[in-house]
Amino acid sequence: MRLVLLGAGKIGAAIVELLASSGDYQVTVADKDRALLDAVARRGVRCEQIDLADGAALRRLLSGSQAVVSALPFYLNTTVAGAARDTGLHYFDLTEDVATTRAAREIAVSAASAFVPQCGLAPGFVSIVAMDLAKRFDSLASVRMRVGALPKFPANALSYNLTWSTDGLINEYCNPCEAIHEGRRIEVLPLEGIEHFSLDGVAYEAFNTSGGLGTLCETLEGRVADLNYKTVRYPGHCERMQLLCNDLKLGERRALFKDVLETAIPMTLQDVVLVFVTVTGSRDGRLTQESYANKVYAREINGRTWSAIQVTTAAGVCAMVDLMREGHIPSSGFIRQEDVALPVFLANRFGQYYA
Repeated sequence: MRLVLLGAGKIGAAIVELLASSGDYQVTVADKDRALLDAVARRGVRCEQIDLADGAALRRLLSGSQAVVSALPFYLNTTVAGAARDTGLHYFDLTEDVATTRAAREIAVSAASAFVPQCGLAPGFVSIVAMDLAKRFDSLASVRMRVGALPKFPANALSYNLTWSTDGLINEYCNPCEAIHEGRRIEVLPLEGIEHFSLDGVAYEAFNTSGGLGTLCETLEGRVADLNYKTVRYPGHCERMQLLCNDLKLGERRALFKDVLETAIPMTLQDVVLVFVTVTGSRDGRLTQESYANKVYAREINGRTWSAIQVTTAAGVCAMVDLMREGHIPSSGFIRQEDVALPVFLANRFGQYYA
């Protein structure tokens, strides 16, 4: 399958590693940063240095391929989705941005190909898990989704390291969050709704962030009383982020906020991804609860160490592309993450990284 990958950063590099080593994909990687392209060129993929905000150049690049995967910042994805429609390519992205996903859905209406946004961890895999649990109940009371990408060895005041897109992180911390409360779709504030819990003897906190629900609010509206998504961090993180985002108003100066974080907070390959989903409802006339809990750690793939967030995010989108290629999901229309059955996802060679 001929595929174009846009973005050769932390997640893009992991996508290249998985797809190029599979033997089933002819991958072209595009980015404006030559150093990033040089780093992935060792996998034998074709590399193109272009300005991905240039719609005409993007359409020329996509012509002749079958699918495009965007590992770009969310604000570039609407341009990519339009180019995919115009060139007849299947479209996949990793965006957590609600408005971008809505735009992709509108574009998909006039497209002959499939549009599959939000193919990462959260949104992405967590929606597949939540839907799998929800289908086991006669009626639903609550669906609670908790996900975090955390350093194994927190060593700063935020108890956090940068592990993926800084733009995406700021977007999640600053944008309104979707939820269902008492059967009604609502918006809640980010960095609010803090709660504390322990898992395997480790203390965590969780709080509202934007985008992690994907399209589940729409899918489960009218079927569940309460549905919410919260990001998991170590205790104390939320309070310090409220200081930065709200009190110091860096949430209103996002370019500066990004510069501050990337200057002061290092990345790490020593991380753990936590996925914790709990569904409560009625089954056979009894109030019942089921949970899914999983921790994924950094690992070595083809002789190189990849962080847990790189592995889980790349595996999510690669699995969706692979399922499309194998005919397990439709080849046209707008595809939601929760449309894919969890056993089918986990049986895939890329989905197995979550096992």
